Amino acid sequence: MAETTLDLRGVPKPEAYATLQGHIESVLEGVRDDIAAMATMSALIHHAFGFLWTGFYRVVEPGRLLRVGPYQGALGCLDITFGRGVCGTAASERRAMLVRDVNDFPGHIVCDARAQSEVVIPVTDATGTLLAVLDVDADRVAAFDQDDVAGLSRIVAWFAAPRPAAPPALG
Repeated sequence: MAETTLDLRGVPKPEAYATLQGHIESVLEGVRDDIAAMATMSALIHHAFGFLWTGFYRVVEPGRLLRVGPYQGALGCLDITFGRGVCGTAASERRAMLVRDVNDFPGHIVCDARAQSEVVIPVTDATGTLLAVLDVDADRVAAFDQDDVAGLSRIVAWFAAPRPAAPPALG
């Protein structure tokens, strides 16, 4: 297993995301644990691009509440209500959110004052149930574009892919 972080800064985004996706899939081969996958993805995405904050907000009350999950970066907000801020909006509308300048987003929740732009991707399982949102923040305006939305969406599609059943218990 290739358990190393990649530095993909300076690589064209489509190529960087394809490389990163292949690396993540290799590292997660045989894994069925969503939390372990979230932790691994957070670390690999964060270090590949040098983002300010990279992590997941998990659905803990469907349609009502997100709670911080595995992440990399400074402290995140602990709870976010559906419909509130960029993450809550992405969760309630179940769509990717690309925010060029967080200061222009009505109701933006400031977890880290250094954050200037943000991309949030809904994460669903194989049945279409919303599990979480992937939140990535940068310390500069307009850090993200549609290449990021597409690349991150393909990465989190791992959660919706069919996975082998757990092996039978021994004994």
